[in-house]
Amino acid sequence: MTPQFVFYIIIAFIVISFVVDQFLDWLNAKHFDDPVPEELSDVYDEESYRKSQDYKKANARFSALTSSFMLLVTLIFFFADGFGFIDQLARSVSTNEIVVGLIFFGIIMLGSDILTTPFGYYKTFVIEERFGFNKSTPALFFMDKLKGLLMTILVGGGLLALVIWFYQISGDLFWLYAWILFAVFAVVTNMFYARLIVPLFNKQTPLGAGGLRDKIENYANSVGFKLNNIFVIDGSKRSTKANAYFSGFGSEKRITLYDTLINDLEEEEIVAVLAHEVGHYRKNHIVINLVMSLLLTGFTLWLLGLFVSQEVFSLAIGVEQPSFHAGLIAFGILYAPISGITGFLMSVLSRKFEYQADDFAKNTYAAQPLITSLKKLSRNSLSNLTPHPLYVKLHYSHPTLLQRYRNLKA
Repeated sequence: MTPQFVFYIIIAFIVISFVVDQFLDWLNAKHFDDPVPEELSDVYDEESYRKSQDYKKANARFSALTSSFMLLVTLIFFFADGFGFIDQLARSVSTNEIVVGLIFFGIIMLGSDILTTPFGYYKTFVIEERFGFNKSTPALFFMDKLKGLLMTILVGGGLLALVIWFYQISGDLFWLYAWILFAVFAVVTNMFYARLIVPLFNKQTPLGAGGLRDKIENYANSVGFKLNNIFVIDGSKRSTKANAYFSGFGSEKRITLYDTLINDLEEEEIVAVLAHEVGHYRKNHIVINLVMSLLLTGFTLWLLGLFVSQEVFSLAIGVEQPSFHAGLIAFGILYAPISGITGFLMSVLSRKFEYQADDFAKNTYAAQPLITSLKKLSRNSLSNLTPHPLYVKLHYSHPTLLQRYRNLKA
């Protein structure tokens, strides 16, 4: 294959991916005004349903605009040999391949962030503000951006430097060392996420003594689930949307409740939501997802090891001196079809796990409070109750509210 041929394959993949995404979004948008299923007729009243339709349409228009803009910028960048220019700029600073790679990706990351930040700002302070979700401030928004940027530089840059070093010392076998590195990183991150990452952005406090804590602990004891760490996170500092999640293993496992969840739901409903989260843990979903993620990472790195050293990939994106970082860019785009397939399979598995966790909550606690909690959370987030089936299959990690309702009622 010639570099020019690979270049046009890359462009084709970018354009096809955009067209497919826009087609799916269009299919989904056609169902925005569908009547609400009878089983969910109590989720919205007439006014709130109109509001949910407006919210869906506003997000759809915004998504189409941002996607089209980024496609245009990407194509211009490719045809203008942007990668070649950045590579030359990086090499004017250093001849060390690790430093060159870090500068190369650093410039791309910074440029992308500069381009996308105005869109993120608009979504937060115009769309989310208009529909009553936003609780953030401009100062908090930019502080989050700064923290995220610093984390990317320190953590992402450190991992990238090690991967390039592995490539230098071991050649095509670098993927094995990189896999071990990412496996250790993933386990540590999953284990200590609540201690290491969350405090950088949110305040966590133990759930105080009272009726809610007593009910949670009574339920946990009834299913033989040892749970000492129950925390409340100040999600309301950024949004009114609610959530709850499980993190950690062993002595580090904890359940975290958003303060908005506590405000939106009754105590019985909160316990039902936690019963669902406990179901994920008892069914080993966290471990299975981690193992599947590690296997997928290993497979991806193995493929990368087969192709990254072929100079045609570097030349295809306009980088005259073949390098790991240029090959990584080309590989990342050409991997898109495989990524789409694996993403679809992981979504299928995820939806199956959600049904299992719902069944666990239904059988060990009760179905009705989980149903009412899901309806309230959907209403409060103006969720789409009538998504297109194909869109659900390809994009949803959870079953729809209607599917979960019917499963819980079965």
